[in-house]
Amino acid sequence: MSSANLTRAETAARARALDVHSYRVELDLRSAVDARHSGFPTVTTLEFTASTDETWLDFIGDSVESVTVNGEPVPVVYDGARITIGGLREINVVTVVATGLYSRSGEGLHRFADPVDGETYLYTQYEPADARRVFACFEQPDLKAPFTFVVTAPLHWRVLSNETTERRVQRENTQTVTFAPTQPISTYITAIVAGPYHRVDSSWSRGDLTVPLGVLCRASLAGHLDADEILEVTRQGMDFYADNFDYPYPFGKYDQVFVPEYNLGAMENPGCVTFTEAYVFRGAATAAQRQARANTVLHEMAHMWFGDLVTMKWWDDLWLKESFADFMGALVSAEATEFTDAWVAFANRRKAWAYLQDQLPTTHPIVADIVDLEAAKLNFDGITYAKGASVLKQLVAYVGRDAFFDGARRYFRRHAFGNTTLADLLAELSSTSGRDLSPWARAWLQTSGVSTLHLEATADDSYEIVQSDPRPHRLAVGCYDPDESGDLVRTHRFEIDLLDTRTGIDLPDTALVLLNDDDWTYAKVRLDARSLDTVETSLDRVREPLARGLLWSALWNATRDGDLAADRYLSMAARFAPHEADIALLTAVLANAAQAVEHYVPPTARPDARRRWFDAVWAGLHSAAPGSDAQLAFARAIGVAASVDDRHSGELRAMLCGDTPPPDGLRLDPDLRWNWWAALTATGNADETDLDEELRSDDTASGRTAHLRALASRPRAEVKAHAWATILADHTLTNDHLDATIAGFRAGARRDLISAYDPDYFAVLRETWTSRSIEIARRIVVGLFPAADSLEPVDAWLDANPDAPAALRRLVIEQRDQLARDLRVQRLNTP
Repeated sequence: MSSANLTRAETAARARALDVHSYRVELDLRSAVDARHSGFPTVTTLEFTASTDETWLDFIGDSVESVTVNGEPVPVVYDGARITIGGLREINVVTVVATGLYSRSGEGLHRFADPVDGETYLYTQYEPADARRVFACFEQPDLKAPFTFVVTAPLHWRVLSNETTERRVQRENTQTVTFAPTQPISTYITAIVAGPYHRVDSSWSRGDLTVPLGVLCRASLAGHLDADEILEVTRQGMDFYADNFDYPYPFGKYDQVFVPEYNLGAMENPGCVTFTEAYVFRGAATAAQRQARANTVLHEMAHMWFGDLVTMKWWDDLWLKESFADFMGALVSAEATEFTDAWVAFANRRKAWAYLQDQLPTTHPIVADIVDLEAAKLNFDGITYAKGASVLKQLVAYVGRDAFFDGARRYFRRHAFGNTTLADLLAELSSTSGRDLSPWARAWLQTSGVSTLHLEATADDSYEIVQSDPRPHRLAVGCYDPDESGDLVRTHRFEIDLLDTRTGIDLPDTALVLLNDDDWTYAKVRLDARSLDTVETSLDRVREPLARGLLWSALWNATRDGDLAADRYLSMAARFAPHEADIALLTAVLANAAQAVEHYVPPTARPDARRRWFDAVWAGLHSAAPGSDAQLAFARAIGVAASVDDRHSGELRAMLCGDTPPPDGLRLDPDLRWNWWAALTATGNADETDLDEELRSDDTASGRTAHLRALASRPRAEVKAHAWATILADHTLTNDHLDATIAGFRAGARRDLISAYDPDYFAVLRETWTSRSIEIARRIVVGLFPAADSLEPVDAWLDANPDAPAALRRLVIEQRDQLARDLRVQRLNTP
């Protein structure tokens, strides 16, 4: 195992031996503007006490020039990931002078050159353990300390960190900015952002506390930044957390920076939150996109308390911050912003992620067993986020909202600026609720898997709710019948506790029974035969969006599991998608239907399924209200359908070239244009000349990435060969450009062009894992996994590589399971 892959056992031993008092980190970033310079000087001075005479510092960079321990230079002992330091006393001061490397992968200090104006932008991204790519440190969450950052940069740049500027000194064309010391925080949430960012300022106040607010993005995106809405959501979140957490915002200022080529949705660096600039909408944005952005803003804000103020001791308890933040993002969106239907998107979209993850052979409890950093990196998944949030929603219903928030307040006060485990949180919640939560934690936090609920009639004309994988649930059961207008409305509602495999329930004669109505618990739901028949004819008549979302979710889960015929699902999607008023649900249905066509319909029936689905999407585009979110959602879905069916290629080209107007109200913004051009290219109905012409109109970072993807989509053998070689051999590709090339390689479902690379994929897996960063390696392993018609090649690799790194095997096993599901469901859908 590489020394870069820190283990839980060794970091726990280091934490017992050390107590860190402070960091001073000096970074010289003046070279960033010159692409010929790959590195930057970094100097770290640490003060700490030790009960051992030797330990190590973590650093992954170009070189270590010198190490000084308690004023004495010592030999540099550096293996590329760890710097050994000996001769320690009880109180120590250690200084490391080193050279870090600018990143192209979004890990560490990422450098980006804007093609629009030639300016350079930097930002850091560390979670779980990439601060060591920027400065020498003790890279583990339970060795918190105050940090003082000193940054030298070009004079015209903005330089930001977690704290406010304490001093700024100008010298000719450079500036040196010294930031105030932070509160005690973990290494992974420290941050540096530097470059000529555009900034919008505001503030939020409550009582004597005023928090300066900033929203920033690249200068070339300033015209697209809707800072007013972002700041409104920010203030609404601050109000909610002030009212409910009763612990003042602890980090002084609150900057939110939208950055390029970002690997995540956002990162909760205290006082300096970073977001993907995909949230800066270059064209029209649906309400679902705006809702998702608001959710992310509120999710990250919740981390200021859950994660930053109080931090997990080790990555086993990652859920202590991510599950809470995911839950709070939906709760605060629904209760404090205009996005009152946030729980609808959560039930349909976020929980779908959890259900998918929880059915993989690599599923894990919410409180996971994380033995090392590679395992931690892969556990930022649907279990930790969405399942954890679902379980917390159930917990609130179980203990009561007042007890839940009272427990959270006690947790903040007792553990402020410290580190915790599951036991610490349960102690506070048990105290405030008066309940022993240990049995609940064992059932929901410390076991894996998802129950499936269905209704069965009994011999005495009553009913039983049957659950697989029994565990305690509290849920509502809704009965729906037509009203005088024909709408399906809830006529009866029952609350029930499930403990065993079978639980009896008395229900009236009704058209539709919805188990887990209101979405209190975490479980897949199957519809009984009568209810399914009702949904098949009248789904659009269900008035409540949350109920419709739960029904769409039940249909999709049944399709994925092979219990509902893919054709039946697609028929319902084609019939009801044009009438779906909730844009989050419509967006999900359009994506799920496309996946059903490509993954669950058997190959012999797929051409016809593609045609029928494309007809439905094309009709939906032309029937949607002009300028509506639905029109835009169907227009984007056209790009997916047209990449495997070229019957409308002439009409699409005519609209793109201006020969034919698009449907009334539809604006062909740059992202939509690239969406359609990529589809045309994948079917051979556009080529390099068309793409180059489009790039001349949109020579931006997004345009160049889209151009790269479309070029790799061309259905020619030599194009796929070049893309394959580039993915594996070109280490200068940025994270976004790597993704684009992989997507282009896979575009159009042209197995005839890429199946020859299947043996090469398995041949290079281990080398790719060891030679690339885990972020880049993960993208390659997942993105290039062969969509074959047999499991034999992947099974052969797994059998031959039992000693492969556990994280690599996990990814391959997960992809194998997805393929096995595809093949099994295709067989079930074969007449």
